[in-house]
Amino acid sequence: MSLHSDDRVNPSLAGGNPALAGDRELVPQVAAAVRAAGARMVERFSTTPRLAGRDEVVAGIYANDAASLEILKPALTRIRPGVGWVDDELESGVLPDGEWWVTDPVEGNINHVHGMTDWGVTATLVRDNVPVVTAVHLPLVDDTYTAVLGGGAFLNGEPLCHSPKAGIDGALVGTGQAAPGESAETFLRIGASVTAMLNAAMVIRVSVPATLQLIQIAAGRMDVFWQFSQVRSGLLAGALLVVEAGGVVSDTRGRPWSLDSDDFLAATPTLHAAAVQTLSAIT
Repeated sequence: MSLHSDDRVNPSLAGGNPALAGDRELVPQVAAAVRAAGARMVERFSTTPRLAGRDEVVAGIYANDAASLEILKPALTRIRPGVGWVDDELESGVLPDGEWWVTDPVEGNINHVHGMTDWGVTATLVRDNVPVVTAVHLPLVDDTYTAVLGGGAFLNGEPLCHSPKAGIDGALVGTGQAAPGESAETFLRIGASVTAMLNAAMVIRVSVPATLQLIQIAAGRMDVFWQFSQVRSGLLAGALLVVEAGGVVSDTRGRPWSLDSDDFLAATPTLHAAAVQTLSAIT
C-alpha cells in the first residue's frame, strides 16, 4: 500500500474508526519516548567539536546512536510489545508485513557530531509498509511534531498546514543526499535536479537530514522537497507529517510513493504538478 493524500480520514470520524482511535492513543507515549532520547542527546551535544577526520566522525555517530537507543528502544518496546524493530536506520526497501518501529535515534547525527543544531529524534510506527504514527522531536528548540494517519499533523499540539504558495517561482525548495556513499549516477541526478530547480524556483536548500526539511513543508515554511534514492527512517516520518498537513507525497514522476519507489517528492498541492514537471525530466 502506498502513502498519499487520499489516505487521509476526516479527524472528526475518529470515534467511528477503531484503528485511528487506537493509533491516536499511542501519540503521547511515542512523543514522550523521543523527548526522553532527545534529552540524552542534549547532554552529549557540544558546539565546539574536535573531529580530526572520518574515523572520529563515524565513531561519534555510532556512540550517539547507542546512547539514544538505550532510552528509545526500551520505551517503544513497552509501548508496543512484539512490534518488529529496524536496527539500521540507513536501510531502505519494503518491510515484511506487520508492524515495525522505524526510528532514527539521532536524525541529523552528522550535524550533531559537528556541533550544528539541525538534528532530532524520530520514531514511526509502520503497519504493512504504511506509516501510521510518528513523532519527531527537536530538543534544542523543544518542538515535537506528531501525526497519525487519518488524524492530522501537529506541532506541540497545534494543527499544521502546508504553504499557500501559488507559483513555483516563489517557492523555497530543497533536496539532499539520502546517505553517505551514494552512487555516481545519483550524484549526477542530484546535480541536474538542483540546476533545474534553480531555474524554476526562487531559492533552493541542499542539506541533510531529509526529515528536517519535510517538517518545514508540513509546517508551511518550505514548499517542495525531493530526494533520489531513499532511506526509510529519513522519509517515513516526514512523509506522514506532510500528507496529514494536506500536502502531497509521490515519486518525482507523480506516481504514488511507497517504500519500493526509486525516489521521493513532497510538495504542497498547488506546486506538486510544477515540481513533477521540473523533476520528471531528470534521468
